[in-house]
Amino acid sequence: MGKPGAFLSLGRKAHDLRPVVERTKDYDELYVTLSQEAQQLQASRCMMCGVAFCQTGVSFGHARPSGCPLHNLIPEWNDLLYRGEMREAAERLALTSPLPEFTSRVCPALCEAACNLGCHDEAETIHDNERAISDWEWAHGGPRRFEPAGAGAPAVAVVGSGPAGLAAAWELARRGARVTVYEKSDRAGGLLMYGIPNMKLEKSVVERRVDLMRELGIEFCLGADAGEKGVAEGLRRDFDAVVVAAGAGAPRGLSAKGFDAGVAAGGVVYAVDYLTSATKSVLGGGAPAIDAAGKDVVVIGGGDTGNDCLGTAVRQGAKSVRQFEFLPCAPEVAAPGNQWPQWPNVKKTDYGQQEAIALMGAEMREWGIDTLEVALDAAGEVCGLDVVDLDWSAGKPERRMDTERTYPAQLVLIACGFTGPVRSVYDALGAQMAVSGRPLPVMAEAGSHRCAAAEGDGAPVFAAGDARNGSSLVVSAIADAMACAGEVAAELGL
Repeated sequence: MGKPGAFLSLGRKAHDLRPVVERTKDYDELYVTLSQEAQQLQASRCMMCGVAFCQTGVSFGHARPSGCPLHNLIPEWNDLLYRGEMREAAERLALTSPLPEFTSRVCPALCEAACNLGCHDEAETIHDNERAISDWEWAHGGPRRFEPAGAGAPAVAVVGSGPAGLAAAWELARRGARVTVYEKSDRAGGLLMYGIPNMKLEKSVVERRVDLMRELGIEFCLGADAGEKGVAEGLRRDFDAVVVAAGAGAPRGLSAKGFDAGVAAGGVVYAVDYLTSATKSVLGGGAPAIDAAGKDVVVIGGGDTGNDCLGTAVRQGAKSVRQFEFLPCAPEVAAPGNQWPQWPNVKKTDYGQQEAIALMGAEMREWGIDTLEVALDAAGEVCGLDVVDLDWSAGKPERRMDTERTYPAQLVLIACGFTGPVRSVYDALGAQMAVSGRPLPVMAEAGSHRCAAAEGDGAPVFAAGDARNGSSLVVSAIADAMACAGEVAAELGL
């Protein structure tokens, strides 16, 4: 259970961030991790609770779950880490988590928010403990290998190589399937490669996992868009099952006047397109196709992706950076109706926001803001945003037209989330999409991952992760992909 009573005498010590003035000069990793010895001491604070909420992964009335959706055996591997039994800790972690090198870097740590110790004290450093175990494992040979599937094994195509795609491919191959991953981009990794900046998730970490998967017989077919009819027909013809794990890539835009014209002019850009451009520049050298250098940048959207856009724009040399959020500002501390073990809805200042505040010399975020118009100059280029404050006092937004004002902006980054998966893949595969409500694939039955009534002859089509449920967290997508892989494996007799 860790060291009895350690939480009474030892305080929480999480990883640090490199100083702003240093880290904004490069795209190297943000984090300064603790030594293994110091991390072992942190793991000793675990109380081995009778009811370990950290590993529950259930919702207590809010959209975001409390505890780990993968149901990681957290108290068990905390204890093993504390005792220095690293191989055993890695094996215990692998029982539930196929990709801990990713979740330990980019997951918002739902587990820590639900930690029993965090109810009255500072939570256990579960996130950092997981990374310490995973990093040790990779430094000592990597995850345990399995025997590649034989030539006569069932063949499964996985569409998409993001968190869900990699998890489904890994689990299906481990269970004995011959797996081929189809990725429309030029590099494997999906969101992990191009949707998260290098300073937050070094791309060598993604490439390392993909290389191991290739070593274990998993094939990657890059530059292959399953939304194209010919590719989709080949998948259903040549494989015994198809798993769609292509994410929820249909971005949510704005209804503001001039929005479409701004997109056409190149001054209004969806966040993932911007981050993709930046990462390709970091990996390949040369100027990015979409560059914030010398520009007034406005990021619309206050989530993790918006934060990543801020950090990237600062590094590219933006003249100014602002962030607008439609919703009102969250409170500094959790409201009375938002108590442990619920996910705390509190104001957060992440790394990119810290960097943008340093650039601007003051708070650069505004909450309760609605965009009225994207302004274009005489040359047809984006030059500003007309905005207005929102009054949320009645529980719904009301525009306060007396607050209308204009901000300069030559680059507007849209980080307003996603409406759902890109339906072209499902259309090409002959799978049904919902005709009302959320634009998601229709499942054969409640709780299933098999798509309803895929048209034509050929392999059954399954859906996993954000491509099934809509935009969520990396850890949630991985958990759903593992469930999908189990269902596919059962159907194929693996």
